[in-house]
Amino acid sequence: MRIDLHAHSSASDGTQTPAELVAAAAAAGLDVVALTDHDTTVGWDAAARAARDVGIALVRGTEVSARWRGVSVHLLSYLQDPTHEALVRELERTRDARLGRARRMVELLARDVPITWQDVVAQSDDAVTVGRPHIADALVANGVVPTRDAAFARLLRADGPYHVPHYAPDAADAVRAIVAAGGVPVFAHPGADARGRIVPDETFDELAAAGLVGLEVHHRDHSPAQRERLTALAGRLGLLVTGGSDYHGAGKLNELGENLTRPETLAAIEERGTSEVVR
Repeated sequence: MRIDLHAHSSASDGTQTPAELVAAAAAAGLDVVALTDHDTTVGWDAAARAARDVGIALVRGTEVSARWRGVSVHLLSYLQDPTHEALVRELERTRDARLGRARRMVELLARDVPITWQDVVAQSDDAVTVGRPHIADALVANGVVPTRDAAFARLLRADGPYHVPHYAPDAADAVRAIVAAGGVPVFAHPGADARGRIVPDETFDELAAAGLVGLEVHHRDHSPAQRERLTALAGRLGLLVTGGSDYHGAGKLNELGENLTRPETLAAIEERGTSEVVR
């Protein structure tokens, strides 16, 4: 069974609609795919309809933005109640902050390169969560950089002159909110040190105490050494080990199915979650 537990649609920063993403997952030979858009569940219903049409199982989830002592982290929340008031409120606050951050970054960029807010809006289409990837797409469309990856490497990096931070909940609070909503929290790409600062090992002890269930070990941004380190941490703390492509359609090089999750791990996630896997 081929299970990819990390993919994005145009509801956040992917380039395919939820239905197109699900169809692409089926075409790629996946048996199960998770829709994990940033800070939103808006694509769930369309993805579920498409999953039933093409005969693939769908894990409904969200990639929740958070912070640990100033370090940006992401938590994959699987099978939560999408109407849970406290989590919904937190996601809305984060989306609003992302939007304000994006506007300010465009203002800063516009001093040095050709870009306007309307350029970004033109790239975001029906996205509920607007962020740096849409700015990157606008920079590509305007000929400033050749690719999204180049935009992040040159102009949108976290330590660059155009970076603007945004609100995100404390990581432990976010874990507790996910659990309260009946979700299963898994730390996304925790060893992706090429993206910027990563958290130390003590973080995982703290988050495990708050209710963290797993670590996304198998991810393209993890070196073999990081995978070994994270697997050992998961074993010490009794956490699940997951894998996913972090697919964004044409937005990134990531390919569906390039990193996978074991069936027994999905079964353990399903046992803990409130929502059902769509089959």
